[in-house]
Amino acid sequence: MTMTAKPVRASHTTITELMIPSYANFGGKIHGGILLSLMDKVAFACATKHSGNYCVTVSVVGVEFLQPVEVGDLVSLLASVNYVGKTSMVIGIKVIAENVKLGLVKHTNTSYFTMVAKDDNDKPTIVPPLLLEDEEEVKRFIESLRMREIESLIKGKLDDVKSSIEVKQASEILKDQRCVIGY
Repeated sequence: MTMTAKPVRASHTTITELMIPSYANFGGKIHGGILLSLMDKVAFACATKHSGNYCVTVSVVGVEFLQPVEVGDLVSLLASVNYVGKTSMVIGIKVIAENVKLGLVKHTNTSYFTMVAKDDNDKPTIVPPLLLEDEEEVKRFIESLRMREIESLIKGKLDDVKSSIEVKQASEILKDQRCVIGY
């Protein structure tokens, strides 16, 4: 079965939400978890628009909060499909916070959500190819392809580390660390 490629622009998605006091932490800034939840929502909407199917989050890369988000800010999450595999898509998300009263706009985060499309039987299903219409879209596709390769290497190395820990050598491994072994 041959699928028609869909352009990136067909699944562009933006969600804008007012940051209210109940979203704030004890420091008066918006909880990172609130922002992650909003990012997950926009990633789902974007991936679903591209695939035409229910989608689930598989992984998230690049969750680094560059600047705090304040109560009263309007937060806009801009999402696009940057890459498609057979059943997966990488959704690039840019988060912008705007203080409307002061006219200040700041970029607070960029993240990449890998989403997988599911069929009616909850099995991964093939997604349409991505039609790349300009150099920026080609660049993002290649970046996502390379990030996925690096992510796979890192996962392998992390698995190796987890399986090869030698607690018997702990005192040597931890001698210059800020911990005390208490047994």
